[in-house]
Amino acid sequence: MTLKEQVSQIIFDTIEEINQQLPEGSRLQKSKETILLGKNGKLDSLGLVNFIVATEQRVEDELGTIITLADEKAMSQKVSPFKSINTLINYITELLEEPSDE
Repeated sequence: MTLKEQVSQIIFDTIEEINQQLPEGSRLQKSKETILLGKNGKLDSLGLVNFIVATEQRVEDELGTIITLADEKAMSQKVSPFKSINTLINYITELLEEPSDE
């Protein structure tokens, strides 16, 4: 399984976890095209924070790597990594492929 496939699975598992806390009409679809933030986004700001924290925790648990998704690098991207599931998968994969400072 490639890193991108692992990240996709982590995101979809996080969606399942988050959906248990959301009302039926606000649940996220497990699709790379699902919009997270913006005009057609399913999450409000608190929902997005919960999703980010759950994703960071799942990446740490499953891949053994600590990442921070909501930081200056993420906020300075031309296209927000939180726009859709696909942009988030790409961003997390990019973070995990960066050489470590250690």
